Amino acid sequence: MVELVPFAVPVAGDKTLLVWELSSGPTAEALQHSLFTVFSQFGLLYSVRVFPKAAVAGPGFYGIIKFYSARDAHRAQKACDQKQLFQTSPVKVPLGTGHKAVQHNTPALNSSRCQELANYYFGFNGWSKRIIKLQDLSNLEEKEKEDIVTPLQKQSLKLFCALEVVLPSHECRSPEVGMAEEPLDKLEEGSLSFLMKRKVTQKLAIQKAMTDAFQKLLIVVLESGKVAVAYRPCEEVTDARTEEELQDFIQVSELVLILLVSYFSSQPCGQREEESLSDFSCEEEEFRLPELD
Repeated sequence: MVELVPFAVPVAGDKTLLVWELSSGPTAEALQHSLFTVFSQFGLLYSVRVFPKAAVAGPGFYGIIKFYSARDAHRAQKACDQKQLFQTSPVKVPLGTGHKAVQHNTPALNSSRCQELANYYFGFNGWSKRIIKLQDLSNLEEKEKEDIVTPLQKQSLKLFCALEVVLPSHECRSPEVGMAEEPLDKLEEGSLSFLMKRKVTQKLAIQKAMTDAFQKLLIVVLESGKVAVAYRPCEEVTDARTEEELQDFIQVSELVLILLVSYFSSQPCGQREEESLSDFSCEEEEFRLPELD
């Protein structure tokens, strides 16, 4: 049976396991670590959370574990239910309840999570990201030359990024664009502060473009364990954009088309030079045990 794994937060009940009858001896943090060690053997985990039982139920804890793959969750449930695992008494591991989530209503993963999921299924060398264009759209220097006086609290940095996520072995690429805007009202004096703010804005633009590029991809896991990818070029990823962001997106759409067409038509695939991202690190806060259920 084929399973589709989207680059989205897993919210469906068939990807969630409940772990009952956890011992009250260890701390919640120790139980989280133990649960992660056991269940990560069955597949990539989105989250592991531990909660104390209600007061009327007596001492002890229960856990909620979310997988990206329903198939991995089912394997883990069968292998761990009514087993002692890491404690002296057995635990109960039922599947989560609830209907399957509708794809377009599920929240998108952030760029760090997208990279983690891609690394797991495609391998660290099985995909790459390539920046096509980074452009400053704030025009601060032009405003100074034209003697346009704008209060600092109304000024902002606006950066545009066009990039593509490439999967060479699957002959697939997903181009997208992202925009980020950061206010300058709290900017400290000095060029270093401005450069740091600019770098942060560039990083945000890259992350937004990467997140939307991954939303067009679906991981296809065959019953044999082999992995393929499906590309959805007409998928509209607009849920996370505000009206103002959409207006900015429309304003640069012609520029994007020109950039993408000229880029793909002028350079053969084997001769395209990957742009270094060393100056624009896409590292985000690590959420090994995130707050989302």
